[in-house]
Amino acid sequence: MTTRIPQERRRRRPTRSGVLLSEDLIVETALRLIGEHGPEALSVRRLGAALGCDPTALYRYFDGTDDLVLAIADRIIGEAMAGFAPGADWVAGLREMALRVRAGYLAHPRAAALAAHRVTRRRNEIRAVDTGIGLLLSAGFPPAEAARLYLAFIDTVLSHAATEAAFHALPRQRREADQRAWRDAYQDLDPTAYPALTAVRRELPAMADSSFEQSVDLLLQALEARAPLTRPGGPARPRSAASRD
Repeated sequence: MTTRIPQERRRRRPTRSGVLLSEDLIVETALRLIGEHGPEALSVRRLGAALGCDPTALYRYFDGTDDLVLAIADRIIGEAMAGFAPGADWVAGLREMALRVRAGYLAHPRAAALAAHRVTRRRNEIRAVDTGIGLLLSAGFPPAEAARLYLAFIDTVLSHAATEAAFHALPRQRREADQRAWRDAYQDLDPTAYPALTAVRRELPAMADSSFEQSVDLLLQALEARAPLTRPGGPARPRSAASRD
């Protein structure tokens, strides 16, 4: 692959279709192609056709498709975090951050599979990580623990959000069939062979619902329970025996 050309040396002439190329336009077009045709649509040839340019022109902006994937992942983060300004309540801040990640992935469900496990090394990701770790530092966690706990938090959020996005990326008929399974296939099981499922049989249709928010709340409760500082508006923490002496 070629080395990326500095911004000032990149093409500023319209393509044969009258389009002025830019990194933003290429990323937007890539997201549209993935949304319409799936991740397999991400190729230099198809992008060139969609943009009305010679495919080699894209190498003036990205080293290749993997470099473009990182830009796509960072775009999703940027869209999700746009306008996010957490307040003093670090638990509420992390919760909103989690919900924003989920919303970003659901907005681009087919691209989420490409984005969830990548490290973009770009501005939006760096700002998001800084914000998340900053919230944990504000809870009194020492730096090393704040970094490790943020990793546990964001990996859980990303994995859960990517799984939900993958479900939404399925064709409608497959999604509906999977949802019906909890109401149909799981209702006629042998109670001797499956006593636990039989005991909760009437509750199983709810398994088709999202558990994202409940999972995030359980994780945040665990983080809050071990936080050194009291959450604003939360219950006062009992002092340790050493602090009472």
